[in-house]
Amino acid sequence: MSDIEQVDPFSRALAKVGAADTLSPADRYQELFIAVQTSGVFADSKTFVDCAPRQYPERILDAYRAQRDAPDFDLGAFVHEHFSVFEFAPREFVANPNNSLSEHIDRLWPVLTRHPCEHPPRSSLLPLPYDYVVPGGRFTELYYWDSYFTMLGLDESGQCDLLRAMADNFAYLIDTYGHVPNGNRSYYLSRSQPPVFALMTDLFEECGIRRASDYLPQLRKEYAFWMSGSELLAPGETHRRCVCMADGAVLNRYWDDRDTPREESYREDVHTAKSCDRPPRHVYRDLRAGAESGWDFSSRWLDDPEQLSSIRTTRIVPIDLNSFLYKLERQIARLSEIKGDLHSAQEFRGHAARRKSAIDKYLWSEASGAYLDYDWQRGCQRTNLTAATLTPLFVQLASAEQAAGVAATVAERLLAPGGLSTTEISVGDQQWDRPNGWAPLQLMGIRGLQHYGHHALADTIEQRWLAIVADLFERESKLVEKYVLRPSAAYAKGGEYPLQDGFGWTNGVTRRLMRDDPKHQANRCRAGVCTRQCGSSR
Repeated sequence: MSDIEQVDPFSRALAKVGAADTLSPADRYQELFIAVQTSGVFADSKTFVDCAPRQYPERILDAYRAQRDAPDFDLGAFVHEHFSVFEFAPREFVANPNNSLSEHIDRLWPVLTRHPCEHPPRSSLLPLPYDYVVPGGRFTELYYWDSYFTMLGLDESGQCDLLRAMADNFAYLIDTYGHVPNGNRSYYLSRSQPPVFALMTDLFEECGIRRASDYLPQLRKEYAFWMSGSELLAPGETHRRCVCMADGAVLNRYWDDRDTPREESYREDVHTAKSCDRPPRHVYRDLRAGAESGWDFSSRWLDDPEQLSSIRTTRIVPIDLNSFLYKLERQIARLSEIKGDLHSAQEFRGHAARRKSAIDKYLWSEASGAYLDYDWQRGCQRTNLTAATLTPLFVQLASAEQAAGVAATVAERLLAPGGLSTTEISVGDQQWDRPNGWAPLQLMGIRGLQHYGHHALADTIEQRWLAIVADLFERESKLVEKYVLRPSAAYAKGGEYPLQDGFGWTNGVTRRLMRDDPKHQANRCRAGVCTRQCGSSR
């Protein structure tokens, strides 16, 4: 055995996992689902779809149909009789004022770790074979792109076994469902999230827990998911996640296979669709595609920054998605060569080269010195600058000249007192907009700038971000989902739910950046004295 485990990492997975109920709650409970989600039995639409049934769902639906017309029928009482609100046993967490920030994060990993034995039967939770880390708060399941940034922290904390478990869970999801769902819930199966599994495989190899080439079959399956139908497209045509541009080049967009309200945000989506004249199914699809992007939601996807109903996600070719797919193509080419499959290596190098050429043609703006999303329906670039402009630098797709242009543009237009701004727009009520800042965008921006030698700007973003995180930690003993990029600022706002703490990807990115800057004050700060249940929401 070498330092990297040389056994089949997936052979035991299927035997460990019970049968999943892949019917979503809307399909499973039908009119009962609609009644609960529209009546306000729960304040948060996500609560019901995460509930665990106390008996077989078919019997619950039969009981509802038999009782609902009774004059004294109480829907709330019926739901609480037949379902239990899904929650893991609260883990009391006491912030220790003697702990450094890194020690605090290390103590949080067990609190955020979930175990397969805790999966309730017949619920929307898709079983996984191994332990995994959840973000925290209302997010009680594994999330796709969150997990890459969480894993960076697990590596720093020496959590090799947990990192290995996470790796094999993602391979299991791809093998089982053909893609990585947004999260391991049945209502997330119709969409994915930014495809970062290729980045994960690099991390697994760097950490010495797996060879990246062990995951080549799963990388190819994920690529097939994102490129489904691309070979049949003519210029101007689209299919699922693929868009054939005017010159025949194929780029990708975010999508969802359903055009109904998101089940975890049912009431909110119905309200959004009612506020405009567009066909509701178009609004629902674009909301779902926005959720697949991970940027749910942002002025980036809107025609009117103040109207969520103006969302047009499926009409937009995003720079970050296509950068991640370029990385995936390059990774498959590299690993195929390692495996001796020179034909596949050449094929995927060709895919990557063609994608890069199309990105340069459609998504690079020499005038703006930035990568911009492209509106394929209108045949023009979007004008709103976002932090996604740094993703090509992160995956090393840009030329030195393009990287220099992006660095100058970011320094002038997106640099904030607390790090890297998400967008330039601060109107409206979307959480992926200024003034909020997000850990994954900081990490990708910093690494991208470092790849091209723009260390001063990268250091500035890193130092400012760590200062913001340390400031709230010293005041309130917590790390949260997103931050206002101003020192001692109030909580970040916007979006469909209250600010969440916990928080997986903030913990992971912060832990990694603190290692890179050992002299930063974040390495010397201490928690305020606070006792709470970790993962509670404000």
